[in-house]
Amino acid sequence: QVQLVESGGGLVQAGGSLRLSCAASARTFSSDRMGWFRQAPGKEREFVAAISTIGVSTYYADSVEGRFTISRDNAQNTVYLQMNSLKPEDTAVYYCAAKRGSVRQFGPSTYDYWGQGTQVTVSS
Repeated sequence: QVQLVESGGGLVQAGGSLRLSCAASARTFSSDRMGWFRQAPGKEREFVAAISTIGVSTYYADSVEGRFTISRDNAQNTVYLQMNSLKPEDTAVYYCAAKRGSVRQFGPSTYDYWGQGTQVTVSS
């Protein structure tokens, strides 16, 4: 069983930055592929970014490419999402997720464990 706890959300003006963190309980964190997803009101949960086990490979949704950066610290069992140049359309609840399957499958159903989410609100 893996427990994931997100933090770092909040209210920010357009153009600002936030850094989300996700702390994992698993002793096998370094074997897990990690992802960030988001869900806005009335919309489906969507892929944001993913990272391989040792952080060599990263993947991003087109909507955040060049603005967001996913990283991980396996010694701290933590994955991060640095969000820069935030836009009002980035407003959503952000979730981190973990899995053992391929990092290049981006659908939410391919992930095994989820955090409770953290709210990010970007004002215009």
